Amino acid sequence: MFRLSVIRALLTRYVLLYARNPMRAFELFFWPLVQLLVWGFLTMFLQKQGGGAFPQYITFLIGGIILWDALFRSQQGVSISFLEDVWTRNLLNVFAAPVRMSDYIAATFCVGILRVGITAGVLILVAAVAYSFNLFQFQWGLIAYYANLMLFGWALGIFSIALILRWGHGAESLAWALPFMIQPFACVFYPVETLPVWMRGIAMLFPPAHVFEGMRGSIVHGGFDLRHFVAALGLNVLYLAAAGWLFARVLRMAREKGLLVKASTT
Repeated sequence: MFRLSVIRALLTRYVLLYARNPMRAFELFFWPLVQLLVWGFLTMFLQKQGGGAFPQYITFLIGGIILWDALFRSQQGVSISFLEDVWTRNLLNVFAAPVRMSDYIAATFCVGILRVGITAGVLILVAAVAYSFNLFQFQWGLIAYYANLMLFGWALGIFSIALILRWGHGAESLAWALPFMIQPFACVFYPVETLPVWMRGIAMLFPPAHVFEGMRGSIVHGGFDLRHFVAALGLNVLYLAAAGWLFARVLRMAREKGLLVKASTT
């Protein structure tokens, strides 16, 4: 199904874009680090104000911002890789070459994995040194959290490029905005019970809400919540299938109406 030589060639191109432009690489570290520092210092302040079990609960903020970055970076790996081809007017070349869509999407998934791996390493190190927060306290559950968040990030990335392909340059902001549109329902920094009743059911339809609920439960009670993991994984399968179907449909329409040429030349 996948041709590794094609995926490797596409991945090499995207990696070279970062290697040859220091500003692109700088972006990988700057924003995640700034967010962690801001939320980390806020956490330290709140810990000093609270008492009892409050310091334990407030660590939700640091864990939440590190894991949320996994979702955001995986989504960016897909959507920004696509936009790089649009901005450099290379999109038509890619689609004219013997590149299957499965190969193209797989290459962008690999970019997402690299982005997540790089930023995760930096954030985990800074959190441990500056705030004594050990993300590895989740043990094997950490792999499950990252896997589910990355799967959903990939689904959002495919949705993003489908919408950009359909609506053109005016929809490019969705590459950054789409993850934050669902963040209130993802319950990154607060339990689902904090939401109004009508929002709780919607939140449970998003895999991140189950991931972050499981993370908070692990911090407070220990262990790993298999129920939330299975729910998140099942929803991710549905979202990835829906995103793939939408992208295939939009791509077919774009080829019929010449939208690929328009996106590559304007």
